[in-house]
Amino acid sequence: MSSPSVPPPAPLPPQGPGTTDKGLKGGALGLFSSTVIGLASTAPAYSLAATLGVIVGIVGFQSPIVIVLAFIPMFLIAYGYKELNRADPDCGTTFTWAARAFGPRTGWLGGWGIVAADIIVMANLAQIAGAYGFQLVGADGLAEDTFWVTVVGVLWIAVMTLICYIGIELSASLQKVLLTIEIVVLCLLAVTALVKVYGGTAPDVSSEISWSWFNPFEINSFDDLTKSILAGVFIYWGWDTAVSVNEETVDRDRTPGRAAVISTVILLLVYLMVTTSAQAFAGVGEDGIGLGNPDNSGDVLSSLGAEVFGTGGWGEVATKLLILMVLTSAAASTQTTILPTARTTLSMASFKALPGHFARIHPRFLTPTWSTVGMGLASIAFYVMLTQVSEDVLADSIGSVGLMIAFYYGLTGFACVWYYRKVLTRSPRDLWTRGIMPGLGGALLLYFFLNACVVYSAADYGSTSWTLPFPPHWQLGGVFVTGVGALLLGAVLMLLYGAFRPSYFRKETIPVSSHHQDGH
Repeated sequence: MSSPSVPPPAPLPPQGPGTTDKGLKGGALGLFSSTVIGLASTAPAYSLAATLGVIVGIVGFQSPIVIVLAFIPMFLIAYGYKELNRADPDCGTTFTWAARAFGPRTGWLGGWGIVAADIIVMANLAQIAGAYGFQLVGADGLAEDTFWVTVVGVLWIAVMTLICYIGIELSASLQKVLLTIEIVVLCLLAVTALVKVYGGTAPDVSSEISWSWFNPFEINSFDDLTKSILAGVFIYWGWDTAVSVNEETVDRDRTPGRAAVISTVILLLVYLMVTTSAQAFAGVGEDGIGLGNPDNSGDVLSSLGAEVFGTGGWGEVATKLLILMVLTSAAASTQTTILPTARTTLSMASFKALPGHFARIHPRFLTPTWSTVGMGLASIAFYVMLTQVSEDVLADSIGSVGLMIAFYYGLTGFACVWYYRKVLTRSPRDLWTRGIMPGLGGALLLYFFLNACVVYSAADYGSTSWTLPFPPHWQLGGVFVTGVGALLLGAVLMLLYGAFRPSYFRKETIPVSSHHQDGH
């Protein structure tokens, strides 16, 4: 017998612009557009190209099962987003929900996690856009020139910022075009590779798909399993953009959550298809076209292009399409990375957690003004700074994004459990979708976060290492320093902001939208 319905604790009365209507263009996106934004934000082609080689290098032929296992925490957390969005469809997402569940300081740090992760990844996306833009037109020499790649990368960020500034509908329309190119070319690559494998025209290193590839017990060690899953989590990151545009979506308390869940499932299918076909065609060797070749680990898909499609006629065109695919993937993700950050800072400013300028909306375009432009400028500044310091530091900064992903995704899962804690025994559905699933997702990501801190802190992990300027003068890996340092910087900024504008931090929680105050 189920217990009677018990609503969550009574919220504070709504007050301020962040609790009602921030001025965004409501009803601009449907389920399809929201799903497209969620998918495009993960940059499937780029994510696979940059991560598959890393996973293969750790677990070899077991890469397909790692793709499945990495999907599990993402799917569980997506349900947490879905349920919290039903209670409060606020574009601040983790910031808003964590503040409601655990208090304003936790919420502020959750919002900072989103902002920091997005600014860091924008640097790498700009680098990819610059290099691949030159490769597409055959200017391979310029693609190796740091200065010109940086110039194009900066221009790329500026253009994508302008598109986001002009309007959410233009952004969604562009995403549909870019994502279509991406998915079509990925499917073409996978199908062509499998046809050659089963037709006997693939290289000698090829092999037919085996069920043993899906056996996690053939992975050498538990440490290899966790490291590979942590790398796999990165390729799913970004679907939460579908939820961050909730205030601009039709049926905003239901559509964004559905789009997030649908996005993760589609990503699983695409990643499994490409991973198994690429592995069947190229093998996992460390030489030649093998997916384990460290020379190709930065982009395993493009290195397969000439082998899969051939070098003459159609093959040359298809290889160019493959380069275009990774370029459009990075382009799509650049744009959809700006969207959630601008809306997170918009929400934070609406609730007085940031200066009020960030809450301004363009009267014609109905998009965040200061928040959008600020995201673009911050990304450009961070990108230029890292390229001036060292490309090794840039590489390590991208590796550190996994820590912030695990932090704010996991925090959202725990916030869902805590917010709905008084109704979890009401029905089996409440227990599973609002308790067990997001809670388990949060616990898994917490484990991955702690494990990653241990792995990343090793001085020989990544491309750089840093020595602490105070006793005991430990040497730490650059990935750990960047990731944990970014989170600690957020804590410092929070304290500084609280010292100058303490009103937000005096609240026990943030006000709740009148849209769904009882959380049901």
